[in-house]
Amino acid sequence: MPTLNHHLTELSPQPLWSFFKLLADTPRPSKYEHQIIQKLKAWAESEGLEYKQDKAGNLLIRKPATQGCEQRQTIVIQGHVDMVPQANQNSAHNFITDPIQTRIVEGWLQATDTTLGADNGLGVAAGLAILASDEIEHGPIELLLTIEEESSMRGALELQADWLQGKWLLNLDSEDRGDVYVGCAGGVDVNVDHQFSLSPSFSPEALSLQITGLKGGHSGLDIDKGRGNANRLLVRALTRLQEQVPFQLISFNGGTLRNAIPREAQATISLPTELHQTALSALNASITLFNQELAETDNPLQLSSQVTQAEQGLSMEDTRKLLNVLNAVPCGVEQMSNSGFSGVVETSNNLGIVFLANGLLQSCLLVRSLKDSATQALAERIRSCFHLIGANVSFDGAYPGWTPNSRSKLLRHFQACHTELMGEPAQVKVIHAGLECGIIGAKYPQLDMISFGPLIRGAHSPEERVELQSVEEFWRLLVALVQRLP
Repeated sequence: MPTLNHHLTELSPQPLWSFFKLLADTPRPSKYEHQIIQKLKAWAESEGLEYKQDKAGNLLIRKPATQGCEQRQTIVIQGHVDMVPQANQNSAHNFITDPIQTRIVEGWLQATDTTLGADNGLGVAAGLAILASDEIEHGPIELLLTIEEESSMRGALELQADWLQGKWLLNLDSEDRGDVYVGCAGGVDVNVDHQFSLSPSFSPEALSLQITGLKGGHSGLDIDKGRGNANRLLVRALTRLQEQVPFQLISFNGGTLRNAIPREAQATISLPTELHQTALSALNASITLFNQELAETDNPLQLSSQVTQAEQGLSMEDTRKLLNVLNAVPCGVEQMSNSGFSGVVETSNNLGIVFLANGLLQSCLLVRSLKDSATQALAERIRSCFHLIGANVSFDGAYPGWTPNSRSKLLRHFQACHTELMGEPAQVKVIHAGLECGIIGAKYPQLDMISFGPLIRGAHSPEERVELQSVEEFWRLLVALVQRLP
């Protein structure tokens, strides 16, 4: 009987897809990569390949040059083994124990109600397939597999400093066919916490509100798509409601990851029972307005409600203060780049997580910018906003951007391969996302780096999918480049 994801072994290129099946079958959300790392160490040992693991948990597998290529420079192939764990509301998927269930739809591979893990599973699988091949001519190869890229960049940040021997670094964590990336944004997490005093609720009967239906997406790659942020929209609806109906905020729960645009958010409010219908009418009017604004860029937003119980919550004054600061804090694109790369976001912020329960506010925002100084400036502005309500604000997980190298020899080799195989050179771009290249490059300044990959859409959301034909093209490019590099 065919096993789960068996259809992956029937796709081309078969070696790459066999490794991707291993990754899909093995739970590997950020902070839970141990199982897949152990499997890859066992595989390397069975192949007679040298491998090492540093204190952070990153894995390095080395393969000697093929005969006659010993004098070539060492190639570092790099990807991250973790994936973003996002599921649809009706899914019972457990990312710590359950394999990803994949399916093919009209030439695209996607998962059932969850993220697929093509980001960055396909890059990892491609690197492993290169090591497994006995037919590809190459110089010495180091496959660097990092951990916790999606949650904190910890793998790259804590990467052992004396490990890599390579000159060329091929990061396989990009998501657009026909593009090659030579620069990326840096970023920093902004963490907020504050304990509000609690007050008795207006009424024991409260309204629990939930907005659902948005696309969500990657907080860097999709931040300029005009999609709704569920946290911001629910805050905006409640802020508008304040002008018509008095209420207390009891709880708020929106978003699960700082690097995913929130698709759903929930809040509980207390107000006199006789005003429930008035409040719902006003909230539905806001939802209608938001759907008009988002008609060209997002799915229809839905509002659901139910009566629940609440004994205490924020006072009306604290409710007003909190909603005002959440409504005022920067969210989305802050600045477009004027550095010569048209249509590129320079600076942005994602209001990723907002959680309020028993008066305790906890929030995490992710600021990104191509300029490290702009990252710091926007983070400080956000801190100033939350200081207005007396909240504690800390910065964490800061990582540098990757500055483009206009004299990159590696880029010239890649363009030669791309032109030969695809009939035209690739588009040279910078990406508004946190590739590990900037961090690794700071530790290993001798590296000449590029990033490329297959066509992936909907990363960091259950809409994540990869075009099968683009994977074949990606593989041919990778093989040609590995064979060509001197």
